[in-house]
Amino acid sequence: MTHVPRSRRGVLTGVALGAAAAALLALAGLANSGLPGQTPVGAMHTPVATAVGSSSPATGLADAFYARPAPLPARALQEPELTGSLLAADEKVVRGQYLARMGGCIGCHSRPGGAPFAGGLPLQTPFGVIVSTNITPDKTQGIGNYTLATFDAALRHGKDAEGGNLYPAMPYVNFARMTEDDIAALFSYFMQAVPAAQQDNPDTALAWPFSMKSLLSVWNWLYLPRPGFVAEAQRSADWNRGAYLVRGAGHCGACHTPRGVSGAEKSVSEQDGDQYLEGALIDGWYAQSLRSMKDTQGRVSPGLERWSVADIEDYLRSGRNGHTAAFGAMSAVVAHTTQHLTAQDGAAIAIYLKSVGSGVGASSKQDIGINAPSSATDLAVADHTSPATAPDVTTQALRAGIVSRRGAAVYLNNCSGCHRSDGRGAARIFPGLALSSSVAAADATSLIRIVLQGSAMPSTASAPSALAMPGLGWRLSDDDVAGVLSFVRNSWGNKAGGVTAADVAKVRAAVQPQVAAVH
Repeated sequence: MTHVPRSRRGVLTGVALGAAAAALLALAGLANSGLPGQTPVGAMHTPVATAVGSSSPATGLADAFYARPAPLPARALQEPELTGSLLAADEKVVRGQYLARMGGCIGCHSRPGGAPFAGGLPLQTPFGVIVSTNITPDKTQGIGNYTLATFDAALRHGKDAEGGNLYPAMPYVNFARMTEDDIAALFSYFMQAVPAAQQDNPDTALAWPFSMKSLLSVWNWLYLPRPGFVAEAQRSADWNRGAYLVRGAGHCGACHTPRGVSGAEKSVSEQDGDQYLEGALIDGWYAQSLRSMKDTQGRVSPGLERWSVADIEDYLRSGRNGHTAAFGAMSAVVAHTTQHLTAQDGAAIAIYLKSVGSGVGASSKQDIGINAPSSATDLAVADHTSPATAPDVTTQALRAGIVSRRGAAVYLNNCSGCHRSDGRGAARIFPGLALSSSVAAADATSLIRIVLQGSAMPSTASAPSALAMPGLGWRLSDDDVAGVLSFVRNSWGNKAGGVTAADVAKVRAAVQPQVAAVH
């Protein structure tokens, strides 16, 4: 398989995929309009919230294309432990375990209460439910009969044991960038260290024509890159290592890069376009932009541009730092994957991410909806490490009990106890809201969902306390939530679009029955 140059994709997509894409889009519309699907027995429903402010059905389809499992408790999945003999005798197995963690294999290939890696987790897609497969070395239900070549074909070429196509819910497009040596290490780990398990899982049974995997051959021809990773000679070894992990095993773009109507990531690297890692809605959460940027005046915007390499590494390995904390689906990613990063790899990823979008004009402030600080006071308010020399207008009003602004009273009564009147929270305990890229994101879906449902930080080796924000959907009306989020998104230096009651109702309906409406 070859990766078609970007200049050819548009032409080939129009010619080779014209009829197929039209059929898929039309049938996807039927599937979403109430056409009966074939949901496997025991499948878990994953509510998917519609993007707030989204106006393009094609974009909504693309964002929802990439399957994700329902969020699980961050400590719910226990991977097999390596025995002393394996640890001592087989370095390849140990490296394979590390790579399996980096790939997040356990997160999709394990169901609650099931054996590790034995599959059975239902993945919701616009085309129906795809059930993850058993990847233990069981010879009947798992991959026990796989050779290294068969294993490589699955991970880097999207092929099953019989040579048929796998659904791209499996991120083989990203794994294609992994080296042969790393694939071999993964194979050794699964074959030697993972216990074989038999488990009754429902089969994937998509309705026609989505059951016709042969259609994916054209998709793979267009979007599947050549296997392997090509290092950039002008870059440092750390940068190249970070790029390898982010683009390959870590498959960060699978969530953080928006997708086109074909379901493929719009950009696969920073050279491929400014949409790479710019943020995307997936499984009812907004995966934040991982790009760093400055505007043409050189003013610094919050987000990764304000984060140091140490800040990024701290967040990846602990799930929190002085700027923010992991929430939603990212909590599971930290718990199962990034907390296991070595210090060197964590720093390498941070070095690489700091370079993405850092050139002038590489992105825009509108991407995350934040104004650059306009004064020393604004900078001090946003700085969680030093006190502001003078409180801003919002802080002064809240401290005086002045709640004339819409949403201020709701904030004072429900939020200020933890996040404080100055919006700075408490570092590593209560995330700050001042000049926060999460708070001022262009898409408010995650904020709405957190207020309605709450969220828990992951429990990690370096930060074991799984601190949680309780859901407030039971006590706040749609108008209350809209008001307080509009208030927060336009206070303490944040400047972002307001949230409407209709926006909240849309998300609340998607996460029913967990959150009942308040009237």
